[in-house]
Amino acid sequence: MTGAGINPTVGSATTRISANRVGKWFGEVIAVNNCTLNVGNGVVGLLGANGAGKSTLFKMLAGLIEPSHGSVRVFGSRLRDEVGWFRRVGFCPESDALPDWMTGREFLSLMLRLMGYDKVEVNRRVDYWLDRFELTGDAGRRLGGYSKGMRQKTKLAQALAHDPDVIFLDEPLNGMDPVSRKQSIDLVRELGEAGRTVMVSSHILPEVESMTSQIILIDRGKVLAEGSVTEIRDKIPEHPTTVALESANPRRLAAFLIGREHVVGVEVDERGRVVVRTDHALGFYRALPAWVLDNELALEEIMTLDDSLEAVFQYLTEH
Repeated sequence: MTGAGINPTVGSATTRISANRVGKWFGEVIAVNNCTLNVGNGVVGLLGANGAGKSTLFKMLAGLIEPSHGSVRVFGSRLRDEVGWFRRVGFCPESDALPDWMTGREFLSLMLRLMGYDKVEVNRRVDYWLDRFELTGDAGRRLGGYSKGMRQKTKLAQALAHDPDVIFLDEPLNGMDPVSRKQSIDLVRELGEAGRTVMVSSHILPEVESMTSQIILIDRGKVLAEGSVTEIRDKIPEHPTTVALESANPRRLAAFLIGREHVVGVEVDERGRVVVRTDHALGFYRALPAWVLDNELALEEIMTLDDSLEAVFQYLTEH
């Protein structure tokens, strides 16, 4: 549905969201401390424990609160100075402050009217997003009677209904049932593939991992690392990446890998797998196919044992 669904935007590798040495404190409490980051298009996960500063950073990036120091730009502009740019931004907050006296349809219609759409376009977009989130049958009910999952989907709908180019989703899956969670995860990935910039915050590691491999790790108000999981993993030298290789001839494969570039340890475990520790996983993965083909090595499967978000986050916070 043109103008109501997810329309592809022109893909770009240029920075859309930037924060330069941004900090925010409330009295003596430092919520965000000296954060610098640059985000282009696609889906990026903002990952951190509860209280790490994710929501405060989101509100600053979305122009809802002013930083105590530093600067934030979206498309090169300060949202609080260029009010018209807010039409290009969608925001789904973690907190729930929906007007309980309004129906779902009334609320979404109001949000779109505030964005400047006429009645015909408002109705078209409201119908699309109510259907997309399976809320059509409940559109005439007051929001006060919605379940937590339905309220969450309503918040997501209002964040997306005006086709924003930059979208902030703060803990967007809270309270959803498993089917709705899967549908929302697929939607986030669809938005990224369509060229939107989507920043998703969560403290649940598998949720972020199912949406994107591009992450920003934040802990106690500070950005610890950003990039793909593998790129960040390679920057933790005290914890080499562990890779298991299934082979019909594991001892020959193990003997070949000993001493190779990026390989710091090799052993054959009790299951007959060749377990490799590498200090540069990206380099190892790039070199491995040529090693196997040029030397006629038997290799059936590759499994990374500790390249998950959970392992990366644990290593970084411990460090």
